[in-house]
Amino acid sequence: MTTPLLILSFFLLWLPPLAAAGGGKWDLLLPNIGVSAMHMQLLHTDRVVMFDRTDFGPSNISLPNGQCRRDPNDNTLRVDCTAHSVEYDVVSNSIRPLTVLTDVWCSSGAVSPDGTLVQAGGFNDGDHAVRTYIPCSDHSCDWREIPNGLTQRRWYATSQILPGARQIIVGGRGQFNYEFHPKKSASEGPYSLPFLSQTHDPRIENNLYPFVLLNADGNLFIFANNRAILFNYKNSKIIRTYPALPGGDPRSYPSTGSAALLPLKSNAGAEVLVCGGAPKGAFVRANNRDFVNALNTCGRIRINDPNPQWAMETMPSGRVMGDMLLLPNGNVLLINGAGAGTAGWEMGRSPVLSPVVYYPNKQPGSRFEVLNPTSTPRMYHSAAVLLRDGRVLIGGSNPHAYYNFTKIIFPTDLTLQSFSPSYLDPQFENIRPKILSPVSESRTGYGQQVPVRFSVGPGQLVKSTIMVTIIAPSFATHSFSMNQRLLVLDRGDVMPVGGSVYQLGARMPSSGNLAPAGYYLLFVVHKDIPSKGIWIHIN
Repeated sequence: MTTPLLILSFFLLWLPPLAAAGGGKWDLLLPNIGVSAMHMQLLHTDRVVMFDRTDFGPSNISLPNGQCRRDPNDNTLRVDCTAHSVEYDVVSNSIRPLTVLTDVWCSSGAVSPDGTLVQAGGFNDGDHAVRTYIPCSDHSCDWREIPNGLTQRRWYATSQILPGARQIIVGGRGQFNYEFHPKKSASEGPYSLPFLSQTHDPRIENNLYPFVLLNADGNLFIFANNRAILFNYKNSKIIRTYPALPGGDPRSYPSTGSAALLPLKSNAGAEVLVCGGAPKGAFVRANNRDFVNALNTCGRIRINDPNPQWAMETMPSGRVMGDMLLLPNGNVLLINGAGAGTAGWEMGRSPVLSPVVYYPNKQPGSRFEVLNPTSTPRMYHSAAVLLRDGRVLIGGSNPHAYYNFTKIIFPTDLTLQSFSPSYLDPQFENIRPKILSPVSESRTGYGQQVPVRFSVGPGQLVKSTIMVTIIAPSFATHSFSMNQRLLVLDRGDVMPVGGSVYQLGARMPSSGNLAPAGYYLLFVVHKDIPSKGIWIHIN
């Protein structure tokens, strides 16, 4: 099929004012991956599964060997010989088409302890489905479908992996409840969560894709609209109700902000950061073609404090539909999104082309830095994930009900880019650590001390700056990175081994509350410069 040419000249009319840019480098990886990367998940095979929806009409990539998807319930194309999911091989920079059978539009996902991607819900005939994708080293793996894996319709819901391997699926359009996968029994149904109805704005919602984060005590921090609770899902009990975010503006879809659990450290309280979104009333105004400026504020809260309160900060510019990613050195990247409007078809304007890095450990007022801009807007239905080499993979952007490439402000985008934060600049090569052992895909257990051997440039080591981090790769969609978490591991002394080689002992997390079992990326960080990661499996 013909590769669409993206029309960039329109975008110059919509650029917001920018502060002086910092570092970072953008690269075009592929001009056309065939689908719009609405959903993304990095797997331990260094491959990224991406998909959009089955009722867009034909995509720009065909299914192999003359295969076709036949779905009598499809709203657009009942016989479709094109793919709506692809697997991206990071190492070879190549794409392979995959087959999804029912509609995965606006769904959720989590990776189980054995590395299987478990994806939940969607639209139409896919709203009760659970799909699994078992990673493989060849080209034999594809989606498998459990047609009635969910008891309720899950569209715009959130998945979170739990200690003990199950995942919880929270909310969705018209669903003020949650359920689990897999079920304990065939009769296990949904569980009521009145908090979701209490945060539902009539005719606007503002509580979809709730921010669900696993606290270090095993409870769930659940944020919807402009407020949050700490929730014990085992007995359906609210442990704590947090103050509303100052200002009262919504931060959940369609007023889409983003959120992350900040890096967890030993003997330090858990903190949550919520940034951006659209002001109250912005969705109604955008429907009337009045695109108000996005919110430029972030709220930060220590969720286990005796009297937790939101501390507000101001970003360099407003951002709605932005993605928030934890970087290997513990800093936070805000990328993609718009400066005005809300999520929804044709409802965003003023693309924010410059990423921003947030430094959690700096003093308030000096925590944000604007980075080098891209020339490619990433609006509604874009996504971003961290790769093992420290780059960020970016794709998607389709604010239309179908693929649409011409005579519009923001064409459907099928390109794939990477953003290299400044820590990947060649000038830092001499201080960049290189992990020598353990080998990637090593297995370990809770509380175990793992010997980590690494090298740096001759005479460059500053022991006090060495940090070991592990990151759970996230399921990214609609500006929320589900299951994302970073832990700074306790470490022993850094000991010389010979030449420029050193060794330390890194203590694994003590329980599944801190780190649910599964695959993590482990990095050694030196002077704020991370190594390439290796995969470790915690069980």
